[in-house]
Amino acid sequence: MLGTTYRLENELEPPQRTGFCIFIHTVFQGPLPSVSDDDTHVVFASEREAQLEIAEFMMTRLREFIDGERDFDDATTTEEYVVRVTVHPDGTFTDDFGRRFNLRVE
Repeated sequence: MLGTTYRLENELEPPQRTGFCIFIHTVFQGPLPSVSDDDTHVVFASEREAQLEIAEFMMTRLREFIDGERDFDDATTTEEYVVRVTVHPDGTFTDDFGRRFNLRVE
């Protein structure tokens, strides 16, 4: 049967889905998901959707610069970037390098 993966016990593998997360590189922990909605990391359905979220962050920072609340360098620099992830049924997701993260923010 095409498109179906079987375990050795012939049980169906739960479906996985691909999504996109916004990450930030931290000095001590390396790349980490940076956008959460209360207690879960946000996984966007498309790369563009994640990019638009970053653009909204940038627009907010630029507005804060215009209003005198941020300096120019801080307003025009972004450290966020989009990463393709695989969401697993157990509540985790992995990036292309195999690093596993919980959907729940810890």
